[in-house]
Amino acid sequence: MRQRFSCGIVPMGRSGEWMMPEGRAPRALFDKVWDAHVVLTREDGQSLLWIDRHFFHEGSHHAFAQLRVRNAKVARPELNIGVADHYVPTRTPGRSIPDAGIAGMVSGLEANAARHGTRLFGLHDPRQGIVHVVGPEQGLTLPGLTIVCGDSHTSTHGAFGALAFGIGASEVAHVLMTQTLWQKRPKRMRIRTDGALRAGVSAKDLALSIIARIGADGAQGHAVEYAGSAVRGLSMEGRLTLCNLAIESGARCGMVAPDETTIAFLRGRPHAPQGAAFDAAAEAWLALPSDADAAFDREVVLDAAEIAPTVTWGVSPEDALPVTGQVPDPERATDPAKAAQIRDALDYMGLRPGQRLEEIAVDRVFIGSCTNSRIEDLRAAAAVLAGRRAVVPGLVSPGSTLVKQQAEQEGLDRIFRDAGLEWVESGCSMCVGMNGDLVPAGERCASTTNRNFKGRQGKGARTHLMSPAMAAAAALTGHIADVRPMLEGRS
Repeated sequence: MRQRFSCGIVPMGRSGEWMMPEGRAPRALFDKVWDAHVVLTREDGQSLLWIDRHFFHEGSHHAFAQLRVRNAKVARPELNIGVADHYVPTRTPGRSIPDAGIAGMVSGLEANAARHGTRLFGLHDPRQGIVHVVGPEQGLTLPGLTIVCGDSHTSTHGAFGALAFGIGASEVAHVLMTQTLWQKRPKRMRIRTDGALRAGVSAKDLALSIIARIGADGAQGHAVEYAGSAVRGLSMEGRLTLCNLAIESGARCGMVAPDETTIAFLRGRPHAPQGAAFDAAAEAWLALPSDADAAFDREVVLDAAEIAPTVTWGVSPEDALPVTGQVPDPERATDPAKAAQIRDALDYMGLRPGQRLEEIAVDRVFIGSCTNSRIEDLRAAAAVLAGRRAVVPGLVSPGSTLVKQQAEQEGLDRIFRDAGLEWVESGCSMCVGMNGDLVPAGERCASTTNRNFKGRQGKGARTHLMSPAMAAAAALTGHIADVRPMLEGRS
């Protein structure tokens, strides 16, 4: 094994440039963050990475059990942060947990955090929320960091120019005990979207369009950098949605280069640097974007003007089409395997070939999840629902208690309630159905979540992924609907 580089991110030089040995080739954003965290590299190419932030949740109990068996301690408690989100209730009085097994998961998280002296955003913490909402909200997610969590959608944090990815239970234990992780360097891929997204089209539509184009494994083995004027034009909430869905294209991680939008979002966050330290950090962060001549192993280019409100029809996020489209016909598929896949999806979803997407009736809607539960998402849904009445039931779960408080201060909760939707507490909720928020078997849900796999929202549940505004449109009409006409005349 050979020594490669020191751990951590340190701005080098007065200009905040990332120090680069003379003669080194131009580097991508990913390369700059990766190289700065390599402790050593083995002869087989595996690198030991220093991990700046490790988030853990109720499902991390297996890893803590490994520590108990070894009588081991958490190596760097201050860099490990617990968050209660997957199993927490959203609709019970006082957030009580009637199920003993689930209650044990939540109390176990609290006990593990207390035993090892880590920070915890627990069930009754006023800052509690979904881990991928809390990290950015608290300023714990910062550009140039390595961030891991036992959750595949950890790619969300890459919106800040961080190297963030999900890990398994044994890897969680390794990080807890060493604050390092062995990883194979992925290839580099850039997905550039130029132009401007049209009115009524969101980051969720862009993300689903990308997945539909390259496939659910189209970015497998790659670190994806999202670039182009359309991406630079997104808010941080939009970038978080985009990177959240990177994993659904098979990517190891998704990243967006830090810019002034990133800096403005982070300034004043509780755990971000403050004062002069923030200014110095910001200077270093702005040196992270890919060098002009940086090489990528693959590049995909999209035209933002061609992207429309997009929904899924099948059982994979790649089964996505513009809302004005039609369900595909397996008889027209040239690949027999693809034809069989379409038939299977149509059978599960209860759809017929050639059916217009806007003809598909829905039984309920869900607005929430780590993909689309931030204040901007709630505002987008409320803008459609204001002064109108839903014809199907729905659940709205904000991404954190702080998001919930802000939404209530803005009166968004009243809009949801007046429209007939249920306004509940923060948590993963109906995204994965671990806490009792489920879609009944056979029912169809217009959902702002990230996965439409069979049974994802409940056994036999049928899920159509879409943006918050599109979910609101479905709530008002009782079927998949193009939101754009509903936004005319509204700010």
